[in-house]
Amino acid sequence: MPQADADVLVVGAGVIGLTTAICLAEAGMTVLVVSAEQPWLTTSAAAGALWGPHLVGMDDRIGRWAAVTLERLEELRAPRIGATDLAGIARWVDGMAASDGSEPPEYAAAGSLSPCTPDEVPAGYATAWRLSAPLIAMPGYLRYLVDRLSRAGGTIAVGPQLPSLADARDVAPGARVIVNCTGYGARHLVPDPDVEAVRGQVVVVRNPGISEFFVGSGGARWPLAYLFPHDDVVLLGGTAEQGSTSREPDPATAERIVSACAAIRPELRDAAVLEHRVGLRPVRPSVRLETETEVDGVTLLHNYGHGGAGVTLSWGCAEDAAQLVLGVLG
Repeated sequence: MPQADADVLVVGAGVIGLTTAICLAEAGMTVLVVSAEQPWLTTSAAAGALWGPHLVGMDDRIGRWAAVTLERLEELRAPRIGATDLAGIARWVDGMAASDGSEPPEYAAAGSLSPCTPDEVPAGYATAWRLSAPLIAMPGYLRYLVDRLSRAGGTIAVGPQLPSLADARDVAPGARVIVNCTGYGARHLVPDPDVEAVRGQVVVVRNPGISEFFVGSGGARWPLAYLFPHDDVVLLGGTAEQGSTSREPDPATAERIVSACAAIRPELRDAAVLEHRVGLRPVRPSVRLETETEVDGVTLLHNYGHGGAGVTLSWGCAEDAAQLVLGVLG
């Protein structure tokens, strides 16, 4: 990977890395993002991306970060920054959340939550709720973020996997801050043994006419079932396989996912399968967003460990990260 000049080097081009880079670039900094894969091939591309905390260590920061992101997503419904039109990519969608318990979901937009009547609850679940929440089509959203970063003057370089974060200094020798947004990669790059992979597999099918989402947890047929409609496709999931690091789709798992979702919406049974996606959620006891001791004039800022809530926390964490960087650069 060739050397480049930058005030800040961001390592990682998933939703956390790109959003952080945008906040930095729009604050006037020269930003370079380096990644071992294109943004639309990262774990973020496999995300169901329904707004709400999922598989993330909860602390008093999570609610604030999620609320900031919700505000930014609301703003993006009518972009004002000369960005790509997000129609059909970031939308508020009505749907249902079902579970084997009695607690309501945490990811409803304000005022949208209402309990389902017993006859509305799908078979295999104890309770269900109607709600509305932001739903993001990730491949398109990642392209929007790349475009917005470019408009702000930031650049992305895709190259070989870095052996360690220390090697990032060779990419941008002039950078005074390196921002680590490597997700599960932080387990080896930092290294941080507290980061654990929770594998998620999804199936993308042609949309037979579904407009509402469904999320089911603890169901009798499948422990985690969800379907998210995005115009002409529906993303079907999913899995939460703790400790599994395979990025290859498993055909048997894909069949079970389709079967579980078809039990909710029978029209999905014969829907054409278009794509399989797999991602490794970077689960950690808590999100790590902090600076590390300065070494040789370079400050390392960590922003990783968002579990299954990367999109949900992205703008809140990015804005806090940008403030920390501004403090370092004065």
